[in-house]
Amino acid sequence: MQDLRYGVRANFGQVAQQLLQVLLVGMTIGMMRNVVPALAETEFGVPRGSFMLLVAFVVAFGFVKGVMNFVAGRLAERLGRRRVLLLGWIVALPIPILVYWAPSWGWIVLATVLLGINQGLTWSMTQTAKLDITRADQRGLVIGLNEFAGYMGVALAAIATGYVAAWLGPRAGLLWFGAAVIGLATLLAWLAVLETLPWAHAEVKQSATAPGTQALRPRYPAGLSLQPGTREVFAMMSWRDRRMAALCQAGLVEKFVDALVWVFWPVYLHQQGVSLPGIGWIVGMYGFTWGIAQFFTGKLSDRVGRQVLNTWGMWVCGAGVALLPLGAGNLWWSMAAALAGLGMAMLYPNLSAAVADIAHPNWRASAIGIYRFWRDLGYGLGALGLGAAAALGGSIESAFWFVAVAMGLSGLVLHVFGEETHPRLNPAN
Repeated sequence: MQDLRYGVRANFGQVAQQLLQVLLVGMTIGMMRNVVPALAETEFGVPRGSFMLLVAFVVAFGFVKGVMNFVAGRLAERLGRRRVLLLGWIVALPIPILVYWAPSWGWIVLATVLLGINQGLTWSMTQTAKLDITRADQRGLVIGLNEFAGYMGVALAAIATGYVAAWLGPRAGLLWFGAAVIGLATLLAWLAVLETLPWAHAEVKQSATAPGTQALRPRYPAGLSLQPGTREVFAMMSWRDRRMAALCQAGLVEKFVDALVWVFWPVYLHQQGVSLPGIGWIVGMYGFTWGIAQFFTGKLSDRVGRQVLNTWGMWVCGAGVALLPLGAGNLWWSMAAALAGLGMAMLYPNLSAAVADIAHPNWRASAIGIYRFWRDLGYGLGALGLGAAAALGGSIESAFWFVAVAMGLSGLVLHVFGEETHPRLNPAN
């Protein structure tokens, strides 16, 4: 049998391949986050002030991606990580064509449904595969690297599509950009990515037989069987274990911010007279800060713990959201976007790392999938809340206040009901 080694250094080639995959995953969603919402009225026929219609594509994305995260975790334990990754890219192939030929906003919603399936399958697998082949004391670093690469892709695509749309036109620009990104990702997933499920199986055997493994045993949830069913894991993640439930609700609410950035930031800035490339750079500041800072915040949580970074990240991110509409000018908007990105970098990789800390290897992929189900459901619920807040308040600014308050309250829930999950800092008795 193949000698399976763990750690970033021992599996550097595959870690690099998975990081390239998640960079391309981020670029796939990033291509839909600048041009499409900014030109919803002029290019795709969305009437001005139709807030609920405008958010429809993100609502569809959130619900579909949330369900696919759940499905991906269970599929990965049966079919393997690589097959699920490939399936996700195959589903994405029609997206650029649908956007190019879209006669109405309904086609954009359909393209976004396919995007939700793609993101749920591919992003979940890049994270799960890296957790399979690295050590427990590297989880914060690994998830930080994963989200760093993904959101650098989101930011780069938001900027690049602004320039490409100005050069080739919005439809042709998105067609060629999307075809290149999705085609390259599919080819690399087929030729260069290895299956990592054997590492997860070997970890279970090692944890059961290796001496001294109980010294830093994680605080796994009590009362689960060794091979729990889907319903059992879902109940534990969603309400039976208050730590997992606190993490899931925080993940759900933080996606309100991303829904706001996706739907209303480009529209708000476009209404303030900012050009498409300018919108790309301001939204890119959020993504760049988020992506680059995660390179450090993930590793930092391996030293100081997850809980403090998760809780304060919710509050810092909410403050950045509240500041953006309180001032004017590219510098102010960029600084507010960077603050929101910094808060997101504090919490985003470390919520996932906290789930991975206390999820047993037998059902870790399912736990991550269920957490990501609740987290990305936040796109849909958040977008509905944004649309309702803007409609009731009569302005886009009302959506900013809705998200800022939600982030503050969610951080408080996490502070009260969560706990430190790092096995070195809070091991089981």
